[in-house]
Amino acid sequence: MTYSHLLVAVAPTPESRKLVSKAVSIARPINARVSLMTSAADPEMYNQFAAPMLENLRDLIHEETRQFLDDLIKHADYPIQQTTIACGELSEHIKDFCLKQQVDLVICGNHNQSFFSRATCAAKSVVVNSGVDVLLVTLENE
Repeated sequence: MTYSHLLVAVAPTPESRKLVSKAVSIARPINARVSLMTSAADPEMYNQFAAPMLENLRDLIHEETRQFLDDLIKHADYPIQQTTIACGELSEHIKDFCLKQQVDLVICGNHNQSFFSRATCAAKSVVVNSGVDVLLVTLENE
């Protein structure tokens, strides 16, 4: 099957470069589009008593996440079509993005090595809900 638009679900960790590299290796020969999506924590989840500081914290988290995505783009050695910073349940944002942007392959990482943990990992939600092919890339600790 030939893919035309790949969505890479990344997290602000060094392993995300491996995911982007995998996406580029698939996209380059067929000139497919590549987009990135990550999730940013909502500071309201952490402390309801710090209301006056939440806006600054939200801006800081968003800026750090944007810098992380910019760094991935810089090292991708391939054009990145779009980046999205989602808040909330990532699998729901992925499902919506796939529908609206005609994504036909989602690439995400999997740290879980045992059968039981693979069956219950967060990536399972992406596999079940995305509605498109999903490539799980093993992210072993190096």
